[in-house]
Amino acid sequence: MTDLRPRLRRRPVAPGAFPADIPPLLQRVYAARGVTGEEGLVRELGALSNFRPLSGIDKAADLLERALHEAWPIVVVGDYDADGATSSALAVTALQACGARQVSYLVPNRVTQGYGLSAALAAEASGLGARLLITVDNGIAADSGVRAAHEAGMSVLVTDHHLPGDTLPPAEAIVNPNLPGDAFPSKALAGVGVIFYVMLALRARLRENHWFEQQGLPEPRFADLLDLVAVGTVADVVSLDRNNRILVEQGLRRIRAGHARPGIRALLRVAGRDHARIGASDLGFAVGPRLNAAGRLDDMALGIECLLATDETRAMALAQRLDALNRERRELEQDARTQAMAAVESALNRVDSGALPDGLCLFDPDWHEGIVGLVAGRLKERFHRPAAVFARGADGLLKGSVRSVPGIHVRDVLTDIATRNPGLLVRFGGHAMAAGLSLDAVKLDAFADLFAAEIARQADHEALQPVLWSDGELAPGEFTLASAEALRAGGPWGQGFPEPVFDGIFAVERAREVGQGHLKLSLRDPRDGNQHDAIAFQYAELGMPADGGRGETRFAFRLEVNEFRGERKPQLLITGYALELTQT
Repeated sequence: MTDLRPRLRRRPVAPGAFPADIPPLLQRVYAARGVTGEEGLVRELGALSNFRPLSGIDKAADLLERALHEAWPIVVVGDYDADGATSSALAVTALQACGARQVSYLVPNRVTQGYGLSAALAAEASGLGARLLITVDNGIAADSGVRAAHEAGMSVLVTDHHLPGDTLPPAEAIVNPNLPGDAFPSKALAGVGVIFYVMLALRARLRENHWFEQQGLPEPRFADLLDLVAVGTVADVVSLDRNNRILVEQGLRRIRAGHARPGIRALLRVAGRDHARIGASDLGFAVGPRLNAAGRLDDMALGIECLLATDETRAMALAQRLDALNRERRELEQDARTQAMAAVESALNRVDSGALPDGLCLFDPDWHEGIVGLVAGRLKERFHRPAAVFARGADGLLKGSVRSVPGIHVRDVLTDIATRNPGLLVRFGGHAMAAGLSLDAVKLDAFADLFAAEIARQADHEALQPVLWSDGELAPGEFTLASAEALRAGGPWGQGFPEPVFDGIFAVERAREVGQGHLKLSLRDPRDGNQHDAIAFQYAELGMPADGGRGETRFAFRLEVNEFRGERKPQLLITGYALELTQT
């Protein structure tokens, strides 16, 4: 049978030299993430990479400056996820602050219009009188959309972070750190990070040419946009390299200080989060999903309007609508997820060897197109296989989302499938870890076989073995509130800079079920006899019994701050149970 239990491995720790005021525990965690000194920990705004190495940035500034001088109507073309929403809100806000008189936005409907700048969307923008289209978080593959815009007399600026194909759209300017030959040091910018840098370049150009004085405008403070940049960057799960950590940290500082825009404050309130104490995970698990729910189930304009709102009352009303959509999204996702898990388990039982295919492919005619990416993500997490999940689109095609595991580049997988099987895929695109595609329903079985075979061809055995990485054991004296607070403050943590996880052997003294499928535990450390409060969310998925198990076993956990009724205590958040430690 396929063994789906994660192997526990400990991160190797490189030698480093850190300031004395950084706790030894945090020094160890940083060193395990490749940070070897103080320079890698700088999170001040002045340490951001300069915009000038971005290829196409001067052409973008030229085009935007001309649009301002000639008072062109501008339409921002966004995407229907949180990165697209924050990118759209940032572009509109920044352009208005620079003196643009007519700025609006369009976001395609996921179900009826599909992704990105299409010919139909270009026609819609033309109907609004646009002279300039600016794509945010999309556009790098919009050849037909750009050509349609040109035919309608519009210029196009493409800002994107998705990987380009063999040919680029014929836009007047393209800014994307992943273009071939681009010298910008951070290739992990989210879409919102790219448009933020474009606006920095525009402001610098306008400053040089005395635009603000001529127009009687105050020079805008674009640091005030960093709350949007932080939300979009975390929600899009891009790698938190040094540059992205600065962007996210600076946004978090503004949010904690109460300087976020009303929409973000309202989204945090409806999610039950205290803005003064949030971390990056709150942006990813509280704000991002509520914005995404609008694009998945309704109209992303709801999310963008919430982010653009300047009135607290309107922001809260929109946030409450987004919260309601998110609850609906969770119900749809749970139903689809249960069905998908059952389908995979059933397939496992029918296979004599019990072996999972190297790539999972599932479709159900009743699934909503807006939640297939979430279901694919859950399947990937549960079975540690790339997963492609499909729903039927309004145009009759199957619309799929793919999620991958480290070491398997799914956009490359789809490229190779399309190259060897012309006409199989109607369209596709994406990242290393996530992609989307459309195909005819009659070709689904063929795709499923090719998907599994291509992954088997490209992947080594280790890539399909689940691994839980640990930062090692905590010493008995490190299970403290001070340690938990230092770890919380040591981020921002996220993709590519993972939140610290530790492991250790404990005995379960008490266990009781709370909420829906969660377990509160008291764990005894046999080294000193001390007991530690712990919680395991969805404990059954960790393989834990309802009584927490008997005897001593190895747990993996995060050390967190538990705040309840004004009291703050350390708590272990269980991420793995009954684990076997293997060599790194």
